[in-house]
Amino acid sequence: MEAATQREIRVGVIGADTKTSWAKVSHVPAINDLQGLRLAAVATRNEQSAREAAKAFGADRWYSDPFAMIRDDRIDIVTVAVAVPAHRELVLAALEAGKAVYCEAPLGRSVAEAEEIVNATHSLHTAIGLQGRLNPAVRRAAELVSSGKIGRPLNARIVSQTFAFGPEMPVTQEYYIKRSSGANLLTIAGGHTLDLVEAVLGKIIEVDARAEIRWPIVRLIETGVESMRETADYVGILGKTASGAAFTAEIEAGMPSDNVRFGVEVRGSDGWLSLTSSHPGGVQIGDLKLRSSVAFAEPDAPAVSDNVMETAINVGEVYAQLARDLNEGTYRTPGFREALHNSSLVEAVRRSAEGGVRQKVVKADS
Repeated sequence: MEAATQREIRVGVIGADTKTSWAKVSHVPAINDLQGLRLAAVATRNEQSAREAAKAFGADRWYSDPFAMIRDDRIDIVTVAVAVPAHRELVLAALEAGKAVYCEAPLGRSVAEAEEIVNATHSLHTAIGLQGRLNPAVRRAAELVSSGKIGRPLNARIVSQTFAFGPEMPVTQEYYIKRSSGANLLTIAGGHTLDLVEAVLGKIIEVDARAEIRWPIVRLIETGVESMRETADYVGILGKTASGAAFTAEIEAGMPSDNVRFGVEVRGSDGWLSLTSSHPGGVQIGDLKLRSSVAFAEPDAPAVSDNVMETAINVGEVYAQLARDLNEGTYRTPGFREALHNSSLVEAVRRSAEGGVRQKVVKADS
């Protein structure tokens, strides 16, 4: 007997601008490449950009009002890929409409906002943009650790760099250096880095941290205007995981794009493994290379095809898993509860950095 044909899942993306948007280089190519998904609609801030996006990306429809798109019965997944301050209102509206929601990380500007959203989720399917943990090389590294092939995890060293958040930035990114936005080096690059550590080594239970502002004045490229930085551009963390492994993590902004690197080195009692990348945007964006002192099966091929840009690899893994969950009635995709835990973890790092005191991490997802 032939398997039942799975339904086409229709995705509407809020924030799919043709000029400069994360959705353009990740969400859109992933959706258009994956079998069983369809880019049903795009929504941006105005009619012209929405029309242009629909035409450029091959979307069925366009909206200049994202809430109208959310209410459209022809949309199965609402993707929220806009600035963090807008996440709460859009995500809550999508949940109210009974839609599956894929939101970029962080979920909200604060732990309180993330908690409010989680409380509104109920049994709906959700996905959070902590996509690095679903990279095939990361999944294989986690299997190596959990299988015991490198022995008992002893310690890990993480270097996490990005060209972003530096001494110069576009006007549209100024909000990244303002505390009130909830979007900064720690909540974005730090959140992704710590999530990957947990994916490989298990939950982080303690953190000591130090944060620095190395470039207090940021030059806005288009205007030359100088803006005061309110959030750190360097964070150093010393932590411990539930597996007993200690780790250090340096999260650094403003690196020259051709000199960015990401690396995780895990030392076990019987061997080691490493994950490396050199994508200028940081660990959550590019593919990763796995090496180890012990034999391992090559990581699975990405869900997206070889001709899709590198920035879509990890996002494609999220969509592929979310589609499986929707078709099978399962809940395996990292979702809003994982997002709340990540926000609590980032908040513990912030408190430690500002107060100089070791923090126990609250298990917000328990």
